[in-house]
Amino acid sequence: MAEIRRYDIISDTHGYLTPELLDALQGADVIVHAGDICSPSDFRTLQLIAPVQACLGNNDYASDYPPTVRARKVFYGSGLKWQVSHYRERLNLSLCDVAICGHTHTPFLERDEWTGTLVMNPGSPTAPRRSRPSMGRILCEEGRVIDAQIITLR
Repeated sequence: MAEIRRYDIISDTHGYLTPELLDALQGADVIVHAGDICSPSDFRTLQLIAPVQACLGNNDYASDYPPTVRARKVFYGSGLKWQVSHYRERLNLSLCDVAICGHTHTPFLERDEWTGTLVMNPGSPTAPRRSRPSMGRILCEEGRVIDAQIITLR
């Protein structure tokens, strides 16, 4: 039986990681951050919990982060191709299985009707707009998503 891996999805933390968020991230296999980290020390804190796959947001500076953190991030995990961009319009849904975006601070989760790609904006755990503080969680087995959800914090 294939191993189930947990991907915890966050965005728009803007230099603040709440204790509740840090607790919720414990046990993640991978943390995906869709930009506006706004704090190299927060990035390092996240790396202590799990490997981090991240892109830059409009409030991030490339020089503050490792060279692997750029405007758009593409990586492979659990037999799936992932794409992460702060802006939804910069995602190419025909080239990935899972697409993650941020920027709006408002969560959504959907399957693209044309490509079948799972698209998620986890909202913001620290500065939400038109919603409660939130994050996302995606569970994967080799080659497939078995569960995806938006988690409301506090």
